[in-house]
Amino acid sequence: MSEGTRTPDRLDHNQELYQLSYAHRGPINLPASGFAPGPGALGAASRVRTRKTTQTMRRDLDRLAHAGRARVLSATLTILALVAATGALAGCGAGTRSHRAALSPSAPSTLSAPTTTPAATTQTTGPAAPAEPAPLGGMHQLRIELGHEMGLAGRSSGAYVYDMTTDTPVFSLRATTKRPPASVEKLFTSIAALHELGPNARFRTTVLGRGWLGPGGVWHGNLYLRGGGDPTFGSSGFNDLYEDGFGPTVTELAGRIRRAGIRRVTGRLIGDGSLFDSKPGVPSSGFAPDLGDIGGELGALTYDHGLSGPRGPGAFAAHAFALALRADHVFVLAAPRTGHTPLEARPLARASSPPLQTMLRLMNVPSDDFFAEILAKQLGALFGGAGTTAAGANVIMSVLNTVYDLHPQIVDGSGLSRHDRASPLEVVDLLRSVWRTPPGNILWDSLPTVGINGTVASIGAGTPAQGHCIAKTGTHDNVTNLAGYCHSAGHQLVAFALFVDGPANWQGIELESKMVADIARRDPAGP
Repeated sequence: MSEGTRTPDRLDHNQELYQLSYAHRGPINLPASGFAPGPGALGAASRVRTRKTTQTMRRDLDRLAHAGRARVLSATLTILALVAATGALAGCGAGTRSHRAALSPSAPSTLSAPTTTPAATTQTTGPAAPAEPAPLGGMHQLRIELGHEMGLAGRSSGAYVYDMTTDTPVFSLRATTKRPPASVEKLFTSIAALHELGPNARFRTTVLGRGWLGPGGVWHGNLYLRGGGDPTFGSSGFNDLYEDGFGPTVTELAGRIRRAGIRRVTGRLIGDGSLFDSKPGVPSSGFAPDLGDIGGELGALTYDHGLSGPRGPGAFAAHAFALALRADHVFVLAAPRTGHTPLEARPLARASSPPLQTMLRLMNVPSDDFFAEILAKQLGALFGGAGTTAAGANVIMSVLNTVYDLHPQIVDGSGLSRHDRASPLEVVDLLRSVWRTPPGNILWDSLPTVGINGTVASIGAGTPAQGHCIAKTGTHDNVTNLAGYCHSAGHQLVAFALFVDGPANWQGIELESKMVADIARRDPAGP
Protein backbone atom coordinates (compact mmCIF):
# COMPACT_ATOMS: atom_id res chain seq x y z
CA MET A 1 0.00 0.00 0.00
CA SER A 2 1.34 3.46 -0.84
CA GLU A 3 2.06 5.96 1.93
CA GLY A 4 -0.65 8.29 0.70
CA THR A 5 -3.43 5.76 1.17
CA ARG A 6 -2.80 5.19 4.86
CA THR A 7 -5.05 6.78 7.48
CA PRO A 8 -3.22 8.14 10.54
CA ASP A 9 -3.99 6.37 13.80
CA ARG A 10 -5.70 8.74 16.22
CA LEU A 11 -4.12 9.98 19.42
CA ASP A 12 -7.01 9.33 21.79
CA HIS A 13 -7.33 5.72 20.64
CA ASN A 14 -3.57 5.14 20.81
CA GLN A 15 -3.45 6.61 24.30
CA GLU A 16 -6.19 4.24 25.39
CA LEU A 17 -4.46 1.32 23.71
CA TYR A 18 -1.01 1.98 25.14
CA GLN A 19 -2.36 2.36 28.67
CA LEU A 20 -2.73 -1.41 28.62
CA SER A 21 0.32 -2.85 30.35
CA TYR A 22 2.77 -5.55 29.32
CA ALA A 23 2.01 -7.87 32.19
CA HIS A 24 0.54 -11.20 33.20
CA ARG A 25 -0.80 -14.21 31.64
CA GLY A 26 -5.41 -24.91 27.98
CA PRO A 27 -5.79 -26.86 25.53
CA ILE A 28 -6.90 -25.44 22.24
CA ASN A 29 -8.81 -26.42 19.15
CA LEU A 30 -7.28 -25.61 15.79
CA PRO A 31 -9.72 -23.71 13.56
CA ALA A 32 -9.16 -22.94 9.90
CA SER A 33 -5.58 -21.81 9.79
CA GLY A 34 -5.74 -18.59 7.85
CA PHE A 35 -2.83 -19.84 5.75
CA ALA A 36 -2.68 -19.14 2.03
CA PRO A 37 -0.16 -21.58 0.49
CA GLY A 38 2.18 -20.26 -2.15
CA PRO A 39 2.21 -21.96 -5.53
CA GLY A 40 5.89 -22.73 -4.99
CA ALA A 41 5.36 -24.97 -1.96
CA LEU A 42 7.81 -27.83 -2.27
CA GLY A 43 6.21 -30.53 -0.19
CA ALA A 44 4.53 -31.43 3.05
CA ALA A 45 6.79 -34.20 4.38
CA SER A 46 9.03 -32.87 4.20
CA ARG A 47 21.39 -8.11 20.83
CA VAL A 48 22.90 -5.80 21.93
CA ARG A 49 20.89 -6.58 25.04
CA THR A 50 23.77 -4.52 26.20
CA ARG A 51 25.35 -5.59 29.39
CA LYS A 52 27.05 -2.21 29.34
CA THR A 53 29.73 -3.22 31.77
CA THR A 54 32.88 -1.85 30.23
CA GLN A 55 34.95 -4.57 31.87
CA THR A 56 33.04 -7.52 30.40
CA MET A 57 31.47 -8.14 27.03
CA ARG A 58 29.48 -6.55 24.29
CA ARG A 59 26.24 -8.42 23.90
CA ASP A 60 25.69 -10.07 20.57
CA LEU A 61 25.06 -8.10 17.42
CA ASP A 62 22.41 -10.70 16.66
CA ARG A 63 20.07 -9.03 19.18
CA LEU A 64 20.82 -5.44 18.26
CA ALA A 65 17.47 -4.99 16.61
CA HIS A 66 15.60 -6.52 19.54
CA ALA A 67 17.19 -4.26 22.12
CA GLY A 68 15.98 -1.20 20.26
CA ARG A 69 12.65 -2.81 19.56
CA ALA A 70 12.13 -3.76 23.20
CA ARG A 71 12.91 -0.20 24.27
CA VAL A 72 10.33 1.11 21.83
CA LEU A 73 7.72 -1.38 22.93
CA SER A 74 8.14 -0.77 26.65
CA ALA A 75 9.50 2.73 27.16
CA THR A 76 8.44 4.84 24.17
CA LEU A 77 4.99 3.61 23.25
CA THR A 78 3.50 6.88 24.43
CA ILE A 79 5.95 8.72 22.18
CA LEU A 80 4.69 6.72 19.21
CA ALA A 81 1.17 7.68 20.20
CA LEU A 82 2.09 11.35 20.26
CA VAL A 83 3.73 11.04 16.87
CA ALA A 84 0.54 9.46 15.60
CA ALA A 85 -1.38 12.53 16.68
CA THR A 86 0.45 14.65 14.16
CA GLY A 87 -0.04 12.09 11.40
CA ALA A 88 3.63 11.20 11.41
CA LEU A 89 2.96 7.57 12.17
CA ALA A 90 1.28 7.15 8.81
CA GLY A 91 3.58 9.33 6.82
CA CYS A 92 7.03 8.85 8.29
CA GLY A 93 7.95 5.92 6.05
CA ALA A 94 10.64 7.67 4.07
CA GLY A 95 12.27 9.11 7.13
CA THR A 96 12.15 5.95 9.14
CA ARG A 97 13.42 3.83 6.29
CA SER A 98 16.39 6.17 6.06
CA HIS A 99 16.82 5.70 9.80
CA ARG A 100 16.66 1.94 9.31
CA ALA A 101 18.90 1.79 6.25
CA ALA A 102 21.35 -0.37 8.14
CA LEU A 103 18.63 -2.97 8.62
CA SER A 104 17.17 -2.84 5.12
CA PRO A 105 17.19 -6.22 3.37
CA SER A 106 18.02 -4.50 0.13
CA ALA A 107 21.11 -2.49 1.02
CA PRO A 108 23.53 -2.63 -1.91
CA SER A 109 26.49 -4.96 -2.20
CA THR A 110 28.61 -6.43 -4.92
CA LEU A 111 27.02 -9.83 -4.42
CA SER A 112 24.30 -11.16 -6.65
CA ALA A 113 22.22 -14.28 -6.33
CA PRO A 114 22.78 -17.05 -8.86
CA THR A 115 19.39 -16.37 -10.39
CA THR A 116 17.09 -13.41 -10.12
CA THR A 117 14.44 -13.51 -7.40
CA PRO A 118 11.60 -10.97 -7.68
CA ALA A 119 12.31 -7.96 -5.51
CA ALA A 120 9.92 -7.62 -2.61
CA THR A 121 11.34 -4.72 -0.62
CA THR A 122 11.84 -1.08 -1.28
CA GLN A 123 15.30 0.02 -2.27
CA THR A 124 17.39 2.02 0.15
CA THR A 125 20.74 3.69 -0.07
CA GLY A 126 23.55 2.23 2.02
CA PRO A 127 27.31 2.59 2.13
CA ALA A 128 29.07 2.17 -1.17
CA ALA A 129 30.55 -1.29 -1.53
CA PRO A 130 34.33 -1.44 -1.78
CA ALA A 131 36.17 -2.23 -4.97
CA GLU A 132 36.93 -5.85 -5.75
CA PRO A 133 39.94 -6.87 -3.60
CA ALA A 134 43.08 -8.00 -5.33
CA PRO A 135 43.86 -11.71 -4.79
CA LEU A 136 46.53 -12.42 -2.19
CA GLY A 137 48.06 -15.84 -1.70
CA GLY A 138 46.24 -19.11 -2.11
CA MET A 139 44.69 -22.00 -0.25
CA HIS A 140 47.78 -22.75 1.85
CA GLN A 141 48.03 -19.17 3.09
CA LEU A 142 44.29 -19.05 3.79
CA ARG A 143 44.50 -22.22 5.88
CA ILE A 144 47.37 -20.75 7.88
CA GLU A 145 45.43 -17.56 8.60
CA LEU A 146 42.18 -19.33 9.49
CA GLY A 147 44.09 -21.78 11.67
CA HIS A 148 45.75 -18.91 13.51
CA GLU A 149 42.47 -17.13 14.24
CA MET A 150 40.69 -20.33 15.24
CA GLY A 151 43.60 -21.12 17.52
CA LEU A 152 42.97 -17.83 19.30
CA ALA A 153 39.28 -18.77 19.53
CA GLY A 154 40.12 -21.81 21.66
CA ARG A 155 39.48 -25.52 21.62
CA SER A 156 35.72 -25.18 22.09
CA SER A 157 35.41 -23.46 18.71
CA GLY A 158 35.08 -24.98 15.25
CA ALA A 159 34.83 -23.99 11.60
CA TYR A 160 34.26 -25.33 8.13
CA VAL A 161 34.99 -23.50 4.86
CA TYR A 162 34.17 -24.88 1.42
CA ASP A 163 34.98 -23.62 -2.07
CA MET A 164 31.70 -23.95 -3.97
CA THR A 165 33.28 -23.09 -7.31
CA THR A 166 35.87 -25.88 -7.31
CA ASP A 167 33.82 -28.20 -5.04
CA THR A 168 36.74 -28.43 -2.61
CA PRO A 169 37.02 -28.25 1.18
CA VAL A 170 39.23 -25.32 2.17
CA PHE A 171 39.42 -25.50 5.98
CA SER A 172 38.07 -27.80 8.66
CA LEU A 173 38.64 -27.66 12.40
CA ARG A 174 36.41 -29.55 14.81
CA ALA A 175 33.78 -29.16 12.10
CA THR A 176 31.62 -32.11 13.14
CA THR A 177 31.25 -31.10 16.79
CA LYS A 178 27.73 -29.92 17.53
CA ARG A 179 27.46 -26.61 19.36
CA PRO A 180 24.66 -24.10 20.03
CA PRO A 181 24.08 -22.44 16.64
CA ALA A 182 22.23 -19.50 18.23
CA SER A 183 20.55 -17.47 15.49
CA VAL A 184 22.44 -19.26 12.74
CA GLU A 185 19.56 -21.70 13.29
CA LYS A 186 17.35 -19.25 11.41
CA LEU A 187 18.96 -20.66 8.24
CA PHE A 188 17.34 -24.00 9.09
CA THR A 189 14.01 -22.36 9.93
CA SER A 190 14.05 -20.36 6.69
CA ILE A 191 14.70 -23.38 4.47
CA ALA A 192 12.09 -25.52 6.27
CA ALA A 193 9.49 -22.77 5.92
CA LEU A 194 10.26 -22.32 2.22
CA HIS A 195 10.09 -26.06 1.65
CA GLU A 196 6.76 -26.57 3.39
CA LEU A 197 4.99 -23.28 2.65
CA GLY A 198 6.50 -21.91 -0.56
CA PRO A 199 7.90 -18.40 -1.07
CA ASN A 200 4.54 -16.77 -1.79
CA ALA A 201 2.71 -18.10 1.27
CA ARG A 202 0.74 -15.48 3.20
CA PHE A 203 -0.88 -15.65 6.63
CA ARG A 204 -4.35 -14.20 7.05
CA THR A 205 -6.00 -12.28 9.84
CA THR A 206 -9.75 -12.66 9.35
CA VAL A 207 -12.82 -10.91 10.75
CA LEU A 208 -15.80 -13.26 11.00
CA GLY A 209 -19.32 -12.62 12.21
CA ARG A 210 -21.97 -14.69 13.90
CA GLY A 211 -25.27 -12.89 13.46
CA TRP A 212 -26.86 -10.72 10.81
CA LEU A 213 -26.68 -7.21 9.41
CA GLY A 214 -29.81 -5.18 10.08
CA PRO A 215 -31.06 -1.75 9.07
CA GLY A 216 -28.79 1.18 9.75
CA GLY A 217 -25.65 -0.96 9.51
CA VAL A 218 -26.27 -2.67 12.86
CA TRP A 219 -24.62 -6.06 13.20
CA HIS A 220 -26.68 -8.18 15.56
CA GLY A 221 -24.22 -10.58 17.16
CA ASN A 222 -20.50 -10.91 17.79
CA LEU A 223 -17.47 -10.30 15.59
CA TYR A 224 -14.36 -12.50 15.81
CA LEU A 225 -10.81 -11.45 14.96
CA ARG A 226 -9.11 -14.74 14.10
CA GLY A 227 -5.34 -14.75 13.88
CA GLY A 228 -3.54 -16.79 11.24
CA GLY A 229 -0.05 -16.35 12.69
CA ASP A 230 0.94 -13.13 10.90
CA PRO A 231 3.92 -11.55 12.68
CA THR A 232 3.52 -8.30 10.70
CA PHE A 233 -0.07 -7.42 11.70
CA GLY A 234 -0.25 -4.14 13.56
CA SER A 235 -0.41 -0.37 13.24
CA SER A 236 0.77 1.60 10.23
CA GLY A 237 3.18 3.54 12.43
CA PHE A 238 4.88 0.48 13.81
CA ASN A 239 5.06 -1.23 10.44
CA ASP A 240 6.64 1.84 8.87
CA LEU A 241 9.21 2.06 11.65
CA TYR A 242 10.10 -1.58 12.10
CA GLU A 243 8.81 -3.64 9.17
CA ASP A 244 9.96 -1.44 6.28
CA GLY A 245 6.32 -0.55 5.62
CA PHE A 246 5.23 -4.14 5.07
CA GLY A 247 2.36 -5.83 6.87
CA PRO A 248 -1.41 -5.31 7.10
CA THR A 249 -2.75 -2.78 9.59
CA VAL A 250 -5.77 -2.55 11.86
CA THR A 251 -6.72 0.65 10.01
CA GLU A 252 -6.91 -1.18 6.66
CA LEU A 253 -8.94 -4.02 8.16
CA ALA A 254 -11.30 -1.60 9.89
CA GLY A 255 -11.91 0.14 6.57
CA ARG A 256 -12.95 -3.16 5.02
CA ILE A 257 -15.49 -3.75 7.79
CA ARG A 258 -16.94 -0.29 7.23
CA ARG A 259 -17.15 -0.94 3.48
CA ALA A 260 -19.09 -4.11 4.33
CA GLY A 261 -21.81 -1.80 5.67
CA ILE A 262 -21.33 -2.36 9.39
CA ARG A 263 -21.68 0.73 11.63
CA ARG A 264 -22.46 -0.75 15.02
CA VAL A 265 -22.08 -4.16 16.68
CA THR A 266 -24.52 -5.21 19.38
CA GLY A 267 -22.26 -7.94 20.68
CA ARG A 268 -18.51 -7.95 21.30
CA LEU A 269 -15.36 -8.20 19.23
CA ILE A 270 -13.57 -11.36 20.36
CA GLY A 271 -9.94 -12.17 19.57
CA ASP A 272 -9.16 -15.74 18.54
CA GLY A 273 -5.53 -16.89 18.67
CA SER A 274 -6.34 -20.58 19.01
CA LEU A 275 -4.30 -21.62 15.95
CA PHE A 276 -1.29 -21.66 18.31
CA ASP A 277 -0.94 -22.63 21.95
CA SER A 278 -1.18 -19.97 24.63
CA LYS A 279 2.48 -19.98 25.68
CA PRO A 280 3.88 -16.47 25.12
CA GLY A 281 7.55 -17.44 25.40
CA VAL A 282 10.10 -20.01 24.29
CA PRO A 283 11.87 -23.00 25.87
CA SER A 284 14.84 -20.88 26.98
CA SER A 285 12.51 -18.67 29.05
CA GLY A 286 10.47 -21.56 30.44
CA PHE A 287 7.78 -20.39 27.96
CA ALA A 288 7.29 -17.21 29.99
CA PRO A 289 7.38 -13.88 28.13
CA ASP A 290 10.91 -12.98 27.01
CA LEU A 291 10.76 -9.35 26.00
CA GLY A 292 14.53 -8.92 26.04
CA ASP A 293 15.08 -11.42 23.24
CA ILE A 294 11.70 -11.97 21.56
CA GLY A 295 10.59 -8.34 21.81
CA GLY A 296 6.95 -9.31 22.42
CA GLU A 297 4.65 -12.17 23.31
CA LEU A 298 4.02 -15.04 20.92
CA GLY A 299 0.60 -15.94 19.60
CA ALA A 300 -1.41 -16.64 16.48
CA LEU A 301 -3.07 -13.24 16.90
CA THR A 302 -0.57 -10.50 17.70
CA TYR A 303 -0.32 -6.76 17.19
CA ASP A 304 2.81 -4.64 16.73
CA HIS A 305 5.34 -7.41 17.25
CA GLY A 306 3.56 -9.06 20.17
CA LEU A 307 2.45 -6.13 22.30
CA SER A 308 0.40 -7.52 25.15
CA GLY A 309 -1.66 -6.72 28.20
CA PRO A 310 -2.99 -8.57 31.23
CA ARG A 311 -5.12 -10.88 29.05
CA GLY A 312 -2.41 -11.77 26.55
CA PRO A 313 -1.51 -10.69 23.00
CA GLY A 314 -4.73 -11.92 21.38
CA ALA A 315 -6.98 -9.82 23.62
CA PHE A 316 -4.62 -6.88 23.15
CA ALA A 317 -4.84 -7.20 19.36
CA ALA A 318 -8.65 -7.34 19.52
CA HIS A 319 -8.70 -4.20 21.63
CA ALA A 320 -6.40 -2.43 19.15
CA PHE A 321 -8.70 -3.44 16.30
CA ALA A 322 -11.79 -2.24 18.21
CA LEU A 323 -10.13 1.15 18.62
CA ALA A 324 -9.37 1.27 14.89
CA LEU A 325 -13.01 0.42 14.13
CA ARG A 326 -14.26 3.19 16.40
CA ALA A 327 -11.85 5.61 14.75
CA ASP A 328 -13.56 4.65 11.47
CA HIS A 329 -17.01 5.26 13.00
CA VAL A 330 -17.85 1.60 13.58
CA PHE A 331 -18.89 1.24 17.21
CA VAL A 332 -17.88 -2.01 18.92
CA LEU A 333 -16.43 -3.05 22.25
CA ALA A 334 -13.69 -5.66 22.56
CA ALA A 335 -14.23 -8.61 24.86
CA PRO A 336 -11.80 -8.75 27.78
CA ARG A 337 -10.75 -12.31 26.91
CA THR A 338 -10.08 -14.32 23.78
CA GLY A 339 -12.36 -17.09 22.55
CA HIS A 340 -12.94 -19.56 19.75
CA THR A 341 -14.65 -18.60 16.52
CA PRO A 342 -17.89 -20.59 16.06
CA LEU A 343 -18.01 -22.87 13.05
CA GLU A 344 -21.08 -21.08 11.72
CA ALA A 345 -19.39 -17.64 11.74
CA ARG A 346 -18.93 -16.26 8.25
CA PRO A 347 -15.96 -14.26 6.92
CA LEU A 348 -16.53 -10.51 6.59
CA ALA A 349 -13.03 -9.16 5.90
CA ARG A 350 -9.46 -10.31 5.89
CA ALA A 351 -5.93 -8.94 5.72
CA SER A 352 -2.90 -10.87 4.49
CA SER A 353 0.75 -10.79 5.47
CA PRO A 354 3.51 -10.06 2.98
CA PRO A 355 4.72 -13.18 1.12
CA LEU A 356 7.01 -15.49 3.03
CA GLN A 357 10.08 -14.45 1.03
CA THR A 358 9.58 -10.87 2.28
CA MET A 359 9.03 -12.01 5.86
CA LEU A 360 12.29 -13.97 5.70
CA ARG A 361 14.13 -10.75 4.85
CA LEU A 362 12.42 -8.99 7.72
CA MET A 363 13.54 -11.87 9.95
CA ASN A 364 17.10 -12.53 8.82
CA VAL A 365 18.49 -9.04 8.29
CA PRO A 366 17.89 -7.87 11.89
CA SER A 367 17.79 -11.49 13.19
CA ASP A 368 14.25 -11.17 14.52
CA ASP A 369 13.53 -13.93 17.05
CA PHE A 370 9.82 -13.10 17.18
CA PHE A 371 9.41 -13.85 13.47
CA ALA A 372 11.40 -17.08 13.78
CA GLU A 373 9.33 -18.38 16.67
CA ILE A 374 6.05 -17.46 14.98
CA LEU A 375 7.20 -19.33 11.87
CA ALA A 376 8.08 -22.37 13.98
CA LYS A 377 4.61 -22.44 15.53
CA GLN A 378 3.09 -21.92 12.09
CA LEU A 379 4.93 -24.99 10.78
CA GLY A 380 3.76 -26.95 13.81
CA ALA A 381 0.13 -25.90 13.32
CA LEU A 382 0.05 -26.67 9.60
CA PHE A 383 2.31 -29.69 9.32
CA GLY A 384 3.07 -30.96 12.83
CA GLY A 385 -0.34 -31.44 14.39
CA ALA A 386 -0.19 -28.57 16.90
CA GLY A 387 0.68 -24.89 16.96
CA THR A 388 3.48 -25.35 19.45
CA THR A 389 7.19 -24.65 19.49
CA ALA A 390 7.96 -28.35 19.91
CA ALA A 391 5.79 -29.38 16.96
CA GLY A 392 7.38 -26.71 14.78
CA ALA A 393 10.88 -27.75 15.78
CA ASN A 394 10.03 -31.32 14.81
CA VAL A 395 8.83 -30.17 11.38
CA ILE A 396 12.09 -28.25 10.84
CA MET A 397 14.13 -31.30 11.83
CA SER A 398 12.02 -33.53 9.61
CA VAL A 399 12.70 -31.35 6.55
CA LEU A 400 16.42 -31.26 7.30
CA ASN A 401 16.53 -35.02 7.92
CA THR A 402 14.50 -36.21 4.95
CA VAL A 403 15.39 -33.63 2.31
CA TYR A 404 18.98 -32.71 3.15
CA ASP A 405 20.18 -35.66 5.27
CA LEU A 406 21.15 -33.28 8.09
CA HIS A 407 20.55 -34.07 11.74
CA PRO A 408 20.86 -31.04 13.99
CA GLN A 409 19.04 -30.93 17.32
CA ILE A 410 16.38 -28.23 17.22
CA VAL A 411 14.10 -27.23 20.09
CA ASP A 412 12.85 -23.83 18.87
CA GLY A 413 12.77 -21.69 15.74
CA SER A 414 15.18 -18.91 16.61
CA GLY A 415 18.16 -20.63 18.21
CA LEU A 416 17.64 -18.95 21.59
CA SER A 417 17.93 -22.25 23.43
CA ARG A 418 21.38 -23.57 24.26
CA HIS A 419 19.90 -27.04 23.82
CA ASP A 420 19.82 -26.42 20.07
CA ARG A 421 22.83 -28.16 18.53
CA ALA A 422 24.39 -28.07 15.07
CA SER A 423 27.88 -28.42 13.67
CA PRO A 424 29.71 -26.07 11.28
CA LEU A 425 29.77 -28.94 8.76
CA GLU A 426 25.96 -29.31 8.89
CA VAL A 427 25.47 -25.59 8.32
CA VAL A 428 27.82 -25.53 5.33
CA ASP A 429 26.27 -28.72 3.95
CA LEU A 430 22.89 -26.94 3.98
CA LEU A 431 24.37 -23.89 2.24
CA ARG A 432 25.91 -26.18 -0.39
CA SER A 433 22.70 -28.18 -0.86
CA VAL A 434 20.43 -25.20 -1.44
CA TRP A 435 22.86 -23.34 -3.70
CA ARG A 436 21.28 -22.56 -7.10
CA THR A 437 17.88 -23.88 -5.98
CA PRO A 438 14.75 -21.71 -5.64
CA PRO A 439 14.80 -21.88 -1.81
CA GLY A 440 18.54 -21.18 -1.82
CA ASN A 441 18.11 -18.10 -3.99
CA ILE A 442 15.48 -16.73 -1.62
CA LEU A 443 17.65 -17.53 1.39
CA TRP A 444 20.51 -15.66 -0.30
CA ASP A 445 18.31 -12.61 -0.85
CA SER A 446 17.19 -12.65 2.80
CA LEU A 447 20.67 -12.38 4.34
CA PRO A 448 22.40 -9.13 5.32
CA THR A 449 25.63 -8.02 3.65
CA VAL A 450 28.82 -8.04 5.69
CA GLY A 451 30.05 -4.57 6.59
CA ILE A 452 26.90 -2.93 5.21
CA ASN A 453 23.61 -3.77 6.92
CA GLY A 454 21.75 -5.73 9.55
CA THR A 455 23.52 -7.64 12.30
CA VAL A 456 26.71 -7.88 10.20
CA ALA A 457 27.02 -4.14 9.57
CA SER A 458 30.09 -3.85 11.81
CA ILE A 459 31.56 -7.27 11.00
CA GLY A 460 34.29 -7.05 8.37
CA ALA A 461 33.62 -3.35 7.85
CA GLY A 462 36.48 -1.68 6.00
CA THR A 463 37.99 -5.03 5.00
CA PRO A 464 37.85 -6.98 1.72
CA ALA A 465 34.80 -8.78 3.14
CA GLN A 466 32.68 -5.64 3.09
CA GLY A 467 30.14 -5.97 0.32
CA HIS A 468 31.55 -9.34 -0.78
CA CYS A 469 30.02 -11.65 1.86
CA ILE A 470 26.50 -12.29 3.13
CA ALA A 471 26.04 -14.01 6.46
CA LYS A 472 23.78 -14.90 9.35
CA THR A 473 25.00 -14.13 12.84
CA GLY A 474 24.26 -16.23 15.92
CA THR A 475 25.11 -15.16 19.44
CA HIS A 476 24.70 -16.12 23.07
CA ASP A 477 26.94 -14.90 25.86
CA ASN A 478 30.42 -16.14 24.89
CA VAL A 479 29.04 -17.79 21.74
CA THR A 480 29.64 -15.90 18.50
CA ASN A 481 28.75 -17.65 15.24
CA LEU A 482 28.75 -16.54 11.63
CA ALA A 483 27.72 -18.50 8.53
CA GLY A 484 27.12 -17.60 4.92
CA TYR A 485 28.79 -17.06 1.55
CA CYS A 486 31.73 -14.97 0.32
CA HIS A 487 32.91 -14.08 -3.16
CA SER A 488 36.68 -14.30 -2.87
CA ALA A 489 39.19 -12.16 -4.70
CA GLY A 490 39.92 -15.16 -6.92
CA HIS A 491 36.27 -15.14 -8.03
CA GLN A 492 35.40 -18.30 -6.10
CA LEU A 493 32.18 -18.59 -4.15
CA VAL A 494 32.99 -19.86 -0.66
CA ALA A 495 30.51 -21.18 1.93
CA PHE A 496 31.59 -20.94 5.55
CA ALA A 497 30.45 -21.54 9.13
CA LEU A 498 32.53 -20.09 11.97
CA PHE A 499 31.52 -21.13 15.51
CA VAL A 500 33.51 -19.23 18.15
CA ASP A 501 32.60 -20.69 21.53
CA GLY A 502 34.31 -19.39 24.67
CA PRO A 503 35.77 -15.94 24.01
CA ALA A 504 33.80 -12.83 24.92
CA ASN A 505 31.47 -11.74 22.15
CA TRP A 506 33.50 -8.69 21.22
CA GLN A 507 36.54 -10.93 20.80
CA GLY A 508 34.52 -13.37 18.71
CA ILE A 509 33.36 -10.54 16.46
CA GLU A 510 36.95 -9.37 15.97
CA LEU A 511 38.13 -12.87 15.12
CA GLU A 512 35.29 -13.49 12.68
CA SER A 513 35.85 -10.11 11.04
CA LYS A 514 39.43 -11.18 10.36
CA MET A 515 38.38 -14.61 9.11
CA VAL A 516 35.79 -13.36 6.60
CA ALA A 517 38.35 -10.79 5.46
CA ASP A 518 40.85 -13.63 4.96
CA ILE A 519 38.30 -15.61 2.94
CA ALA A 520 37.37 -12.64 0.76
CA ARG A 521 40.98 -11.53 0.26
CA ARG A 522 42.49 -14.84 -0.74
CA ASP A 523 42.25 -16.99 -3.81
CA PRO A 524 41.32 -20.45 -2.46
CA ALA A 525 42.01 -21.96 -5.86
CA GLY A 526 45.62 -20.82 -5.68
CA PRO A 527 48.43 -22.98 -4.28
